[in-house]
Amino acid sequence: MFTGYNIIYLLKSQHQINTSQFSTSVPLQVCETMEEISLRPYQREVVQAALRKENSIIWLPTGGGKTRAAVYVAKRHLETHPDAKVAVLVNKVHLVDQHFQKEFRPYLGSSVKMVQISGDSSEKDFFGCVVRDSSLVICTAQILENALINTEENKHVELTDFTLLIIDECHHTHKDGVYNKIMARYVEKKLKGVRDLPQILGLTASPGTGGARNLKGAIEHVLEICANLDSVIVSAETNMPALKEAVPRPTKNYDIVDARLCDPFAHHLKMMMKLIHEFMMLDPKFTLREMGTQEYEADVVALEKKGSQEKNRLLAKCAIHLRKFNDALLINDTVRMVDALRLLEDFYETQNRNVLDFTDEYLTALFTENRVELKELASKEINENPKLERLQRTLLDQFQDKNSRGIIFAKTREITRCLYDWVRTNPQLRCAKIRAANLVGAGTGATHMTQREQKDTIQTFRDGDLNLLISTSVAEEGLDIPECNVVIRYGLLTNEIAQQQASGRARAKDSVYSVVAQAGGREMRREKTNEYLEELTSQAIAHVQRMPHREFRKKISELQQEALMARILEAKQSEQRRKRYDPAEVTLDCRGCYKRVVRGSDMRLVNDTQHVNVNPDFERLYKVGGQVYLERTFEDWEPGRTISCATCGQAWGMEVKLKNVVLPCLRIDGFVMTTPQKSSPVKQWKKVEFKVEEFDFVQYVKKRYPDLLDD
Repeated sequence: MFTGYNIIYLLKSQHQINTSQFSTSVPLQVCETMEEISLRPYQREVVQAALRKENSIIWLPTGGGKTRAAVYVAKRHLETHPDAKVAVLVNKVHLVDQHFQKEFRPYLGSSVKMVQISGDSSEKDFFGCVVRDSSLVICTAQILENALINTEENKHVELTDFTLLIIDECHHTHKDGVYNKIMARYVEKKLKGVRDLPQILGLTASPGTGGARNLKGAIEHVLEICANLDSVIVSAETNMPALKEAVPRPTKNYDIVDARLCDPFAHHLKMMMKLIHEFMMLDPKFTLREMGTQEYEADVVALEKKGSQEKNRLLAKCAIHLRKFNDALLINDTVRMVDALRLLEDFYETQNRNVLDFTDEYLTALFTENRVELKELASKEINENPKLERLQRTLLDQFQDKNSRGIIFAKTREITRCLYDWVRTNPQLRCAKIRAANLVGAGTGATHMTQREQKDTIQTFRDGDLNLLISTSVAEEGLDIPECNVVIRYGLLTNEIAQQQASGRARAKDSVYSVVAQAGGREMRREKTNEYLEELTSQAIAHVQRMPHREFRKKISELQQEALMARILEAKQSEQRRKRYDPAEVTLDCRGCYKRVVRGSDMRLVNDTQHVNVNPDFERLYKVGGQVYLERTFEDWEPGRTISCATCGQAWGMEVKLKNVVLPCLRIDGFVMTTPQKSSPVKQWKKVEFKVEEFDFVQYVKKRYPDLLDD
């Protein structure tokens, strides 16, 4: 079996779609010319199980044509299955339009009632009607999940309404992912004997080992994915030579960097961090690991949580500042000293606005007193990061050809921004005609991109006006990015799935996959480990494929039963947790200053997702910021301005407008939940230990505006 070459087609979603070309008034999408689907021998091999109407996972490498194989299966299914109805599920918004425009419509559009449904299109509000009127629907998994739980007739669907589910990037079908929520319903119905469930076709390039470091654990992980999808896993075996020829692997280079001989900037940051350690008077039992590492970050996150639980502002506030210093050390290790300094300057600019006590005074004064020296150290090029020099040589080597295209994968949005600034201002890279842009995930923050910006950037790259993308993991999976002759992983510590996805972007002839890393450093060790895990994945899949049919089915059934029992138990525990305390007994205290600001009885639930405060006195406790702009539009609410603690500036959430009523919508991570027994920060609303009542608009208006009703 060829290491790392696997095929699965599954579609997952945690985000909503933002573009739609379907109109209910024009239900049929017409393509002037319909292309013939021509499959390579290895593609024909992997679709055979699906053509026999068996549930299957296609495992092929990135660039191997998983989606084209899925289109072929969908076409044959629509031609041979009575009353066929196909749903194509994706895990990222932009993939809806991409699959529709690039794959399904060109081959099926003139003969099939086909629709793409996005999060901001009106069609999602009539999902049930649209499904009934269409033969093939392409949407994010979240849209289908919403329709499965919705009780309104126009919006609701059942799994049995479909005859085929195609799931892109199906290795995400695990834990609390939306793919697994959908498939959990499927498996539960199957175990209850429900008939007419849809056929499943999953697609993946990299199932991974699920964190396992041995063959037994990797086999268990692959079997779990198969159980969650109720599918066998298939790959090219007979036609492996044809696959290798069609999808050649890039040449892998380790661009080794010597350790920085002298780093006075980092030494100065660590000296400041030690002063904060002393200022905290930290319990000797609580040890902090090496500064400038992810382990240290985990330690200070735990320290902030401990401070919040104890309402020890000194401890929690110092932990927040130490985490920012650690971020600066990581950036200094990855890009430039000036980038690390800028991160701290931006942070302390906001901190200076909310000085409450001696802790704030000490921390801000510490930075202010050392800022000049840090700036002087950051200006000394002799101590600059040697990794950037190595990256520069790699880029110059690979971009000698004017037609070169490349991607640099980096860990965070902040680092991609720093790398972009470095490329843009580097004279030698400019002379080499390197035209770069960032490509990061969607969102509303300063370092995020909108879906439109993502799409425009990729199109500009495709047109050749850009030839280098500096990207986070957003470009690893699914994106229709032109063939690249160089892919560089820079300062990354990721798993084997991300490594396989990234290397699969280097598809051009004689392409290079480069790892820029310090000799013997963490990145080098992780990259080598991922190579072993990639081989382990292949061995695990081969083992599962060789299992006798009866043994495989028995194991799958056992895993499905165990997963069902675990979900039932978890639901019971969640229900009990929600009843643990009376809402009137619970308070939410600001996580920044620990001021008691909310009672649990003040909270109401809107649309099963938004938690609003209905106490009119609460508005005196917060200040408003800028308007929140979201790409999506919503049926019965719209975003307002950000809100934060009027005392300390801690972010609390945003205002929302519900039928002309403006209410504060709270983020639970901005508060500490205090019960009669304890205080603790909570990451998600579903983890709170009291029940939040449903919002009743009529009762709220009657109580809030009694005089208005009298008139």
